[in-house]
Amino acid sequence: MASLGPGAALGGGEREAIEAFKRDVIDPSMDALVILDFWAEWCGPCKALAPVLEKVTAEFAPRVKLAKINVDENRTIAAQFRVQSIPTVYAIFQGQPVYDLTPARTERELRHYLEQLLKQLPVPEAAGDQAADIEPLIQMGNEVLGSGDAARAEGIFRQIVEIAPDNPAAVAGLAQALLALGRTDEAEAALAGLPEDKAGDPAIAKAKAGIALAKDAAPVDDFDALLAEVAASPDDHEKRFALAAGHVARGDRDAAADALLEIIRRDRAWNEGAARDRLLKLFEAVGLDDPWTLGQRRKLSAILFS
Repeated sequence: MASLGPGAALGGGEREAIEAFKRDVIDPSMDALVILDFWAEWCGPCKALAPVLEKVTAEFAPRVKLAKINVDENRTIAAQFRVQSIPTVYAIFQGQPVYDLTPARTERELRHYLEQLLKQLPVPEAAGDQAADIEPLIQMGNEVLGSGDAARAEGIFRQIVEIAPDNPAAVAGLAQALLALGRTDEAEAALAGLPEDKAGDPAIAKAKAGIALAKDAAPVDDFDALLAEVAASPDDHEKRFALAAGHVARGDRDAAADALLEIIRRDRAWNEGAARDRLLKLFEAVGLDDPWTLGQRRKLSAILFS
């Protein structure tokens, strides 16, 4: 297998991939054990193995870190490792492959191998700053949650919270995952244990807004009937408000926002501005800087200042 050091020549046309590999694999491997996972979108076994790798490497953080290489997008690097089938998984330390972990397909097997490697290799007990070490894990959890796999995201965030129980982004991520699974009470409990000085973090505020919104979002028993009633009585704001809550319960934020904006357009003072308050709560739950929120804010402004 070719040298993996910073000076390895992989071809001038692959400069960007080489730099990313050095940043994501070589440099972290100087003071941590990097688990390098070769995968592809079309690979079913790769997708099955991914949550196992994520969970177990998180257990050993910050001494162990996970890096992933898409073989379709990084053919040169895959060739350097002579990858012939996927998933292929290597343990990298100080720029060199130290073990082929490909046979480990279960949590128990992988955990056993990592325990043995950490006993044999001079991996520091605390590899670098903890916040920097867990940031990639938080990003991974958020990406998994964004993909719609809330159950897998919960597992990732639980592992991070075990490592850093006071990290606002990790705790907020766990709460968001629980919320997406419909476990509102557990999401609220996850936030309750955070120290007061962390409670004002934007990620925590976003999670709290999501919880408050979920509590207010009452499912509608007969959705089609309510739609028909609102269509027949467009000025019945109570019904339209209930319809908006039903849309939130169904996860349809576009329809919920449309219903609330329509109430504001027809009677912005209705019920002491309840529709506007609910809409602002929805904005906070989605994220104040989210493109969707910015677009909806423009619609709200157009109504209020028309």
